[in-house]
Amino acid sequence: MARQGPEPARLAAQNRRARFDYFIDETLEAGIVLAGTEVKSLRAGRASIGESYAGERDGEVYLFNAYIPEYTLAGKFFQHEVRRPRKLLLHKRERNRLLGSIRREGVTLVPLSIYFNDRGIAKVDIGLARGKRKVDKRETEKERSWQRDKARLMRDKG
Repeated sequence: MARQGPEPARLAAQNRRARFDYFIDETLEAGIVLAGTEVKSLRAGRASIGESYAGERDGEVYLFNAYIPEYTLAGKFFQHEVRRPRKLLLHKRERNRLLGSIRREGVTLVPLSIYFNDRGIAKVDIGLARGKRKVDKRETEKERSWQRDKARLMRDKG
């Protein structure tokens, strides 16, 4: 039986705390420059971007501190560096706009997820973020708890 349409985007890594720790003002999709063993390791789903961030280096945007483990089946000669900076591929206007906004105080670029699109190309979802204070985090947790309780009540009563 033939497959209907393109396969859905496959998630390789996700930063679940980003939306809790930051206000995400805007999101955009960027390509990422990877070595062959990094792609294979991402397809295995073992990467971690929980403590990573994006920033400027030499006028380009790079992803720093993203953990992509070594691909064990590649042998010891063809391995990549585990936490190396990885260049993000953006259009020139997007790059200039992002670099201008992160130079302002209190704004940072946070990777939200790494996934493979329907063509099998690795992409990174980047969020333009402002940090939350402790009060904001409590409010977010309270709202999430209320939504959970409300859903439970509706399920039991309805």
